[in-house]
Amino acid sequence: MSSAPPTRRLRPHCPRCDRPQPACVCHWTCPTDNQVPVLILQHPQEQHHVKNSAGLLARGLAHCHREVGEVFDPAQLSDWIGPAQDAALLYPSTRLGPETSAQAAQVRKLVIIDATWRKSLRMLACNPLLQALPRLALQSTPTSRYFIRQARQAHQLSTLEACCQALAELEGEPGRYQPLLAAFDGFVSEQARWMAGLPPNAPPVS
Repeated sequence: MSSAPPTRRLRPHCPRCDRPQPACVCHWTCPTDNQVPVLILQHPQEQHHVKNSAGLLARGLAHCHREVGEVFDPAQLSDWIGPAQDAALLYPSTRLGPETSAQAAQVRKLVIIDATWRKSLRMLACNPLLQALPRLALQSTPTSRYFIRQARQAHQLSTLEACCQALAELEGEPGRYQPLLAAFDGFVSEQARWMAGLPPNAPPVS
C-alpha cells in the first residue's frame, strides 16, 4: 500500500519561523543571553498557532530547548530535563505534583509547559516526570501585555512573559529581559493589526 503524498502548503513559509511569509515574525527576534537554561514542552496545537509566544521566546533565548508533543518518552524527557534536583517546573500548585516549592538559588534549569490550561493539565497528568519536579511560582505577576489572546484568569501571562518574569527573578537581572519583552509588544501589536485586517507596521530596523 502506498503512503499518502505529503500535504502541500498553499502559501510559502519562512524557513526560520515556519510561518507564512507575510506573517513572518523573525524581525521581532531579540537575542537574549539567559543564564538559567529553559526547556519548553509545547503542545502540538500551539506549534503553528499564529498568536503563540513560545516560538518567539525559543528563538530569542540563547539557552533554550523546545520539544513538541503531549506524551513524551520518559527516558528522553529525563535526558532533556537533566538532574531533577536542579530543575523546576514553572507551574502553579495542583493535585498533580509535589507539595515542595523550588528554591530559587537551587534552580539550574527552568521547565515550561506551553499549552492552554486544560491541555497543560493533560500533559502534566500524562508525564509523571513533570509531576515530580518542584514547582516554581512567580513572586510577582505583572499585568499581561498579551491582549490578543484571552487568558483563563486575569493574572495569567503568556509563555514568553511568564518565562521572562521567572528568569528575571531567578537571575536577579530584570533589565536583561526588557528588550525581549519590548519585542514581544511589537509582535502583539502586529498580530492585532493582522486580526483587524490592517497592514503590518514597518518592521524595526536591525
